[in-house]
Amino acid sequence: MVVVDSLLSILTLLCAFSLRLDYWYWPKDEIALFIFGAPIIAVPVFIGFKLYYSVIRYMGPRALWSVAQASSFYALTWGLLSYMLSVEGIPRSVILINWMLTIIAIGGVRLIVQWLVNYQSIFKDLKKTYVIIYGAGSAGRELSHSLNLSDEYIQVAYIDDDDTKDKTYINNIPVFSNSKIKSLIKKNNVSEILLALPSVSRKKRRKIINDLNQFPVHVRSLPSVSELAEGKIKIDDLLEIDVRDLLGRESVKPNKKFLKTNITNKVVLVSGAGGSIGSELCRQIFTLKPKILVLFELSESSLYQIEQELLQLGETKIELHALLGSVRDKGRIESILKRFSVQTIYHAAAYKHVPLVEYNQSEGVLNNSIGTMIFAEVAIKLKVETFVLISTDKAVRPTNTMGASKRIAELILQGLAHKSHSTCFSMVRFGNVLDSSGSVIPLFRKQIKKGGPVTVTDKKIVRYFMTISEAVELVIQSGAMGKGGDVFVLDMGEPILIYDLAVKMIQLSGLSLMNGDNQDGDIEIQYTGLRPGEKLYEELLIGKNVKKTDNKLIMSAKEEFIEWDILQPILVKLEDVALNSNQRNLMELLTKLVPEFIPHNKE
Repeated sequence: MVVVDSLLSILTLLCAFSLRLDYWYWPKDEIALFIFGAPIIAVPVFIGFKLYYSVIRYMGPRALWSVAQASSFYALTWGLLSYMLSVEGIPRSVILINWMLTIIAIGGVRLIVQWLVNYQSIFKDLKKTYVIIYGAGSAGRELSHSLNLSDEYIQVAYIDDDDTKDKTYINNIPVFSNSKIKSLIKKNNVSEILLALPSVSRKKRRKIINDLNQFPVHVRSLPSVSELAEGKIKIDDLLEIDVRDLLGRESVKPNKKFLKTNITNKVVLVSGAGGSIGSELCRQIFTLKPKILVLFELSESSLYQIEQELLQLGETKIELHALLGSVRDKGRIESILKRFSVQTIYHAAAYKHVPLVEYNQSEGVLNNSIGTMIFAEVAIKLKVETFVLISTDKAVRPTNTMGASKRIAELILQGLAHKSHSTCFSMVRFGNVLDSSGSVIPLFRKQIKKGGPVTVTDKKIVRYFMTISEAVELVIQSGAMGKGGDVFVLDMGEPILIYDLAVKMIQLSGLSLMNGDNQDGDIEIQYTGLRPGEKLYEELLIGKNVKKTDNKLIMSAKEEFIEWDILQPILVKLEDVALNSNQRNLMELLTKLVPEFIPHNKE
């Protein structure tokens, strides 16, 4: 570039003289020295303005402005020197012409090089992905600029809901209203739509995504506003559409006081620390600065993963202890609670997979019910301040052993809560969490990636959904609200048809549904029938005695319970029949404790 700029500084002067004198000019004597010596002035000026530090491939408006400034300063310096040295034969207009030609030449050659680097051949476009950017605001323009520097994408248009922008142009790219999407996709063979709407509400985003469902395109989205503010907009930041957007849920700002009450500067233990809920509990608890965090888990690999993840956060002031053990091992639990003087327990350890527990009923009851009883009794003995049980909507009028075992776990805490002791027991009940290990979401993703079919148990089956992070945040707040024996129920929003979820995930992956109306589709949905113990609808409340709390997504339910003196002898029998794998007696005791339980198979 130094050589090119040196030649251009000479060439522009020769052209300036030729234009001024109206014939091809060739200098003589001292004028020749002054023209051919121009690089001695130009190059140091260009170095001073850092023209040779810019990567031409990524040169933008600010770099071009530096080119204009440097060219102007050089042309002015050359003109002043010619007058100061009284060089004869230099018309004054030559200085002005040289200034304009220098800006055009120095800036123009850089733009040509940039074009050559970014567009090496016209055939390269055939391999690119044609995209539309939804959103013609600042985020959309930043994304468009990134696309222009990419070897993979060609932007054909902007789409914006603002009708005043329709048929306008941004950097020579047309803007259309959303009514033109269909024709644009068909005309330009568009395969992806990139959402550049970081500030839009989740409700609005959900509507846009639903509108895009009908088109066979892959939809991706820009990061959040906070990430935009941190300057993270680039092609690699485009995210796959998250199924959370399909829920249309607006998160409620958490009460920081409730988040910290049972955690900050306290000794906290999370059972089931390696599971989906348990691991997220550990992550959020860790950010709230407990004095000690104890990870209690039966699975060695799961415990190792969450321990390593937390250690990488580099928080040296928090003591972290990863301990293996079972919730059924009373001696182990007592030893841990005593050693660390645990103040708060989040009991997330449970077998939650409905069909597996249905085929392993005794183990499900021993782990979910008896394990909770053992843990709770030791907590009372060692004066643990707070004990929060993570429950499930399947505990309400259960049709499976997993749900019944979790309902018994609730009854155990309700019964113990009314005895005289210092431990505050509460439980939090909610439905499915997105992307948990047992959720349909990762299963659908895997099936779509393999080309299908996507399996749905029944076309009418519906479930409540919530994000893991939101559910855990609400669990922590609920625990701080507890006064003893509370059943907190999280507002899960409207239930979602699993079939609709499958269809939307197929469509948002850029594929089409194969059915009777579209035999040429990409992915088929197959119905496998309800699994053992599975029901079409889940519920969150047993009774109707519900009241609001300080968080509108948390409700407090008053439900009937069994007095501990009556409950405890039955639990002893339940443990005995479970240990002996006596299925008939096990079902009889489960239905006795949970009268609304309708077993799938009493044998």
